Amino acid sequence: MKYSSENMLIKPVVGGDSADSGQGDVIASVTAEQAGWDYLNCEVRRLATGDTWSQQTDDHELGLVILGGICSIESNRGQWPHVGARPNVFAGMPYGLYLPPQSNLTVTALTDGFEAAACSVPAERDHPAQLVTPAHSQIEVRGGHNATRQINTIFPPGFDCQRLVAVEVYTPGGNWSSYPPHKHDVHREDDQGNVIEADLEEIYYYKIDKPNGYAIQRVYNDDRSLDAVMVPHNNCMVLVPYGYHPVSAAYGYNCYYLNFLAGSAQSLANSDDPDYAWTKETWTGQDPRIPLVNHGMTPGA
Repeated sequence: MKYSSENMLIKPVVGGDSADSGQGDVIASVTAEQAGWDYLNCEVRRLATGDTWSQQTDDHELGLVILGGICSIESNRGQWPHVGARPNVFAGMPYGLYLPPQSNLTVTALTDGFEAAACSVPAERDHPAQLVTPAHSQIEVRGGHNATRQINTIFPPGFDCQRLVAVEVYTPGGNWSSYPPHKHDVHREDDQGNVIEADLEEIYYYKIDKPNGYAIQRVYNDDRSLDAVMVPHNNCMVLVPYGYHPVSAAYGYNCYYLNFLAGSAQSLANSDDPDYAWTKETWTGQDPRIPLVNHGMTPGA
């Protein structure tokens, strides 16, 4: 596929899509076939109280991330009667559920405006179903000055699954994120067999804390055969098939994005653009606005 800003920016479904009666509204979605890659399939839905959303994982493993609201989940892998706590992504820490291949699940919304994102990737191995609670999610503060951002783990490298990785990232208004620009599009190992760069597909799913907010994301490679700039708003996705991919949040608007990744290793190993790697040496402090969310904010968790 020839990638460009037109097909790498996935805009939200206007007004939602209620084609599946009783299964809520599709906010945004992309399949691996539509994206022109091998692994990531992602869908985000909004459910009213009592709505259900059912899926079969078949030959895929699946990660479900609760963006806002509370639900119950039934599956052949277990039952979870009360999942979720934060009303939205800017109000607390995440819940997530991992399911291996040959699983089914039915999500039932217990609150209005419930939102969740589900990402599935091909997998050949069985792993245990696992509920991730806010207590399991670790906060990492990366960068410095106006390149400071917050990362919350959900399905981090080392999580007991085959391929899937998921984290959520908070970038205060006016700050840069995924910076210095980095890439993960070749698989490289050192002499000891440690992965020093993985070949990963990546999805960014965006939320902005106030209306009219936006971010700017550039995706480019060394020879500039790909050099695209996208302007994601609330509920947009950006596809990163390869190349460097920095983000900037508009001043005055805090930016959230949920990252799903999969590829050659269950890893986040990457390499910086050498033209910008020097900026790390200038960081002598971090933005005091970070963390934007913390464990104490999550109601009922």
